[in-house]
Amino acid sequence: MKASMRAGLEHELVYRVAPDKTVPNVYAEAELFRTMPPVFATAYLVGLIEWACMQAMAPHLEEGEQSVGTAINTSHTAATPPGFDVRVAVVLERVEGRRLSFSFKASDNADAIAEGTHERFVIDRARFLQRVAEKVSAGIRQT
Repeated sequence: MKASMRAGLEHELVYRVAPDKTVPNVYAEAELFRTMPPVFATAYLVGLIEWACMQAMAPHLEEGEQSVGTAINTSHTAATPPGFDVRVAVVLERVEGRRLSFSFKASDNADAIAEGTHERFVIDRARFLQRVAEKVSAGIRQT
C-alpha cells in the first residue's frame, strides 16, 4: 500500500439500479427469491458497498495489490425500485496494517437506505491466487 492510504479518505459511488439487480434475480433457481418484490436486493447492495470501498482504495494500492472483503455490518431499511440512483458514501476509518475499516451510508432518490461498516484486507493478487490453486490441488471435496 502507498503511504497515501490513510484514515479520513472519502469516496462516493452513484449507481442506477438495473432491473436485474432486484431480489428475484439473487438466486434465480430459488422460488423464494423469484416471488419477492422487484426492488434492489440486499445482496447487490453489499456488492455496491464493496465496489465503493474498492474504488476508494484503488489509487492507493501498489502494483499487484488488490483487496478482499472480510466483514460487513449493514442495515437495509428502505426499498429502492429499479431506475432509482443509489448513492454510497464511504469513509476509511482505520488502517491497521493491511486491514482497512470503512463506515458507509447509502441513500436513494427518496430515502436513506443503509448504513454500517465494512472491512477489507489488502492482498498480493499472485500470492492469493497461488493459495487458492493449492487448495484446489489438495482436492478438498464437498460432502
